[in-house]
Amino acid sequence: MSHSHSHAPGQSHSHGPAPPQPAPAPGQQPQMQIQQQQIPQPDPAMLAVIEQDFKPVKLKLGEPKESKALCADHGLEKCNDCGLDFTYMNSVSKIFLDNPAVVRPPPPGGIQLQRTQAVTKLKDEGNVFFKKGQHQKAIEMYTMAANIAAERLPWEPNQLMKEELANILSNRSASYGILGDHISALADADVVIQVKRPWSKGYFRKARALVELGDVEGALEEVQMALQYEPDNAEMQKFLGTLTKKDF
Repeated sequence: MSHSHSHAPGQSHSHGPAPPQPAPAPGQQPQMQIQQQQIPQPDPAMLAVIEQDFKPVKLKLGEPKESKALCADHGLEKCNDCGLDFTYMNSVSKIFLDNPAVVRPPPPGGIQLQRTQAVTKLKDEGNVFFKKGQHQKAIEMYTMAANIAAERLPWEPNQLMKEELANILSNRSASYGILGDHISALADADVVIQVKRPWSKGYFRKARALVELGDVEGALEEVQMALQYEPDNAEMQKFLGTLTKKDF
């Protein structure tokens, strides 16, 4: 069973992603193309709590180039005996070691413009293939865009990555569905819901996949969930009417 969609990926509608960031100025180094957002002032009460709970720990530095924190007594990155876990801190340290041009982390809210532009370019190319009906090529573009978005550095706003992934994977889910790969379409829709729960599009994609897999009741539940977040969404209301017809 196949269904038509009221708008293809890339067309203007209320669920569209934010517009692409402006191109960097000539002469800027790609790895330093960081857009900075306004840094909020720290909460004095929260700072006081942090200072009160601060406890110094014994550590030593290990290879490579004394960039890895280890417990001083056992030389372990994660030590149950000492109650220490430097895994995340060391992963951030490795990023700087592997990228010597980044001499220090940017302020909170910094965004890599080059990565944003790459994600947007690949997603837009996928949309072009989608409109041409070349869905396998569209999936390839969406997959590359999703991979780049998922590799944002730890200090970049997590919400930005979620917004990018939600839009990309929603489009990829549509392409998978058109090609008849409804399991993959369902998997992508589930991720969209996880990263952008109030957005009806994820539920729409999941409901479409469930219908094709023979689970109409499950599809009804997803549409009803979407309408809890967006009760005036005409697309979801129309789909609900289709699902509740007696001759469906």
